[in-house]
Amino acid sequence: MSAPRLEIDLDRLHHNAATLVRRLAGQGIAVTAVGKACLGRPEIVRTWLAAGVTSIGDSRIETLEGLARGGLTTPTLLIRTPMLSQVEQVVAHVTSSCHSEPLVIQALAAAAQRQRRRHGVLLMVELGDRREGLLPRDLEAIARLTLGLPSLRLVGIGTNLGCQHGVAPDAANMAELSALADALEARLGIRLELVSGGNSANLPWLARGGAPGRINHLRLGEALLLGREPLARCPIPGLHTDAFSLVGELIEVKRKPSRPWGEQGLTSFLATAAAPAPDRGWRQRGLLALGVQDVDPADLVPPPGVSIVGASSDHLVVEAERPLRVGEELRFQPGYSALLRAMTSPFVHKHCLKG
Repeated sequence: MSAPRLEIDLDRLHHNAATLVRRLAGQGIAVTAVGKACLGRPEIVRTWLAAGVTSIGDSRIETLEGLARGGLTTPTLLIRTPMLSQVEQVVAHVTSSCHSEPLVIQALAAAAQRQRRRHGVLLMVELGDRREGLLPRDLEAIARLTLGLPSLRLVGIGTNLGCQHGVAPDAANMAELSALADALEARLGIRLELVSGGNSANLPWLARGGAPGRINHLRLGEALLLGREPLARCPIPGLHTDAFSLVGELIEVKRKPSRPWGEQGLTSFLATAAAPAPDRGWRQRGLLALGVQDVDPADLVPPPGVSIVGASSDHLVVEAERPLRVGEELRFQPGYSALLRAMTSPFVHKHCLKG
């Protein structure tokens, strides 16, 4: 098989999804499977649906548009607020979308009216991580605006934590989201279908016995794909953490001095000069045909006995205590950042395994 390649174990992904869907259903929480780190790959989406996931989310309209054109009829959620230039596409190809800007909501309503469709709106609330979201004091006004637009349907409210500043979901901010839902329903005389508590970062809080309150929905990506939570990168009990393997091929193996020589300046991807390398004598070094253009080297776990010592656009540099040989393949475990970049790279072949 060609290298570099990403090997995808569909059975392990099915197990992760089925396990989380079952656990969360016991707490009254539904799951939207977020496919942005796997670029909405159809084999993975079909695996999730077979495992019981009932909706698919992504941050890129192009991915959801491709799934719709490929015949996906499952409800979809655009988890990034659309650009004004995208509202026609969003209405045409997505069931619901997340919002925090009234101007975009109004443009979306106009597009939905032109297309004679009704589009779902999930209003996002800022609860401390300082990425997207309305301030809580503004929520009622924007909810009233949305309800006044007949081509839109207010499906619920949500929040996002853990992504920008690593703010963890806890009893306080989750209770605040529940209280906002209760207050909104009481003041506007409505019933919210979804109270979306966040993403994979919510799972440790729930596992510690956190009371969901009104929260009945999560948007999960990393937990489904890598079997871990994002705040501490800890494995989630009962899930597979090795559903993905990144395989690279060695194109050079040499013994070289451990210290560079000559005057040093900046490297391709460092804003400051590299610190002087310690002199560890002559070392066996290998070059793989895999670089920063393909993957995040800092987010790769190498195989036992191999260490990553550097990377450039097109090369990954490793050292090993055991013999290496040109043409040999090395298998790495990607983290979320490495997986995202490898799935996006057209130079990394994707190979799905089943059974």
